[in-house]
Amino acid sequence: MANIKFGTDGWRAKINEDFNYNNIKIVVLAIIKYVNKHYSKENKPIFYIGYDGRKNGFEFAKYTAKIISNYGNYNVEVSKIVCPTPVLAFQAKLKNGLGIMFTASHNPPNYQGLKFIPDYGGPAGDDITNEIVENIKRIQKNNIDIDINLNLDNNNYKLSSFKDEYFEHIEKIVDFKKIKALRTHIIINFLHSATIGYLDELLKRNDIKFEKYNDNFDSNFGGNMPDPKPKYLEDLMLKIKNKRNTIGLSNDGDGDRFGAINELGEYVSPNEIMGILLKHLINNKGYKGSLIKTIASSTMLNILTHKLNIPLIETKVGFKWLGYEMRKNETIIAGEESGGLSIGKHIPEKDGIIANLLILEAMAYENKPLYILQKELNDFVGYTFINDRIDIDLGKCSKNISKNDFIQLFKNDTTKISNLEGLKIYLDNDLSWILVRKSGTEPFLRVYIESYSKKRLCEIKEKIKMIL
Repeated sequence: MANIKFGTDGWRAKINEDFNYNNIKIVVLAIIKYVNKHYSKENKPIFYIGYDGRKNGFEFAKYTAKIISNYGNYNVEVSKIVCPTPVLAFQAKLKNGLGIMFTASHNPPNYQGLKFIPDYGGPAGDDITNEIVENIKRIQKNNIDIDINLNLDNNNYKLSSFKDEYFEHIEKIVDFKKIKALRTHIIINFLHSATIGYLDELLKRNDIKFEKYNDNFDSNFGGNMPDPKPKYLEDLMLKIKNKRNTIGLSNDGDGDRFGAINELGEYVSPNEIMGILLKHLINNKGYKGSLIKTIASSTMLNILTHKLNIPLIETKVGFKWLGYEMRKNETIIAGEESGGLSIGKHIPEKDGIIANLLILEAMAYENKPLYILQKELNDFVGYTFINDRIDIDLGKCSKNISKNDFIQLFKNDTTKISNLEGLKIYLDNDLSWILVRKSGTEPFLRVYIESYSKKRLCEIKEKIKMIL
């Protein structure tokens, strides 16, 4: 019996192992049972199903549509083209419908995943996924409904595109006329992402010139990870170093994360992008509300919000927590250090498309290169914070590592401790910290590190290696 586990953002597993048609059926039946319980028969929501460029995405989507329409008796629309997660989330919110997205985000190509999107257009919270998981357990235990006969010849669903209304919405939020006046050259490394046909089409229809590559769908993602982090964007950095006045943009596999390279060919951290966009949205567009960030995001943002005199809300790691706070509070921007962000006038789900467009918009409004906006941000804050992360493979680690190991290691340097999630130890009067937490999607222990100087960061890393 497969252990079907929902992590920080849905269920993910290896294709043809735990991720197979039978287990998809079990998960979808569990979702139907949840929906049957919480939505009235008189006002049944429409299901919208999307998928990224991973293996069998369209086939899994159609199979799911048959279960929902034939067994659950719901109306279903399946995207007829590859669809980014934020586009599907916006469709669910716009239509008060429900979404099912097939994606394993930035995981390796041999993984696939499924996530349920409620009608508010953001990640399902623990209250929802816990109930779905309980339904899964009951179905597995009692073989309830597993052997239902599906009429696989009955295509009782509609093939649709969710582009147009998403595009109309984005064009109301983003000032494309300003971006068009930007004289910076743009290169997009799509990493074979689901944003192909979306980010580029938005730029084209607004007459904004750009260069692109890796812009074909490939279930193997060119043999690399579909993750817009520095080690997977080295070729983009090199291209930019060999050009003048050029920036680089990228997205992950399902288009909900972003990556940015400045005119010097340097990776710009998501923390810095959040800070730059926060200043831009307040100063240039008059946004009001809070900054919402995860506990793993930079102290720079704490200092920035204090200096800008705006509220700061800090959450656990995972956009579902950010999305929850976005739904409760007036929000300027919400984001996480791993490259996901959204704004209050959009959806409570991370969107790499709008992130990339807002970077261009901020540069256009300020009429400054991205690297100058970085410098101005750090000068305003008073520090240039440096981040790193150590991933410990729990499957290969022979030692049983505990929170107490870290507490004892740093006991002479500790300013304070937070248990909001995992263990966060503040050092150097809160100007350095480490956060230790288990990954919600992979068998890793994540150790996040931040400090005000490279030297101090290296000292902390060397100390952590003593535990290992």
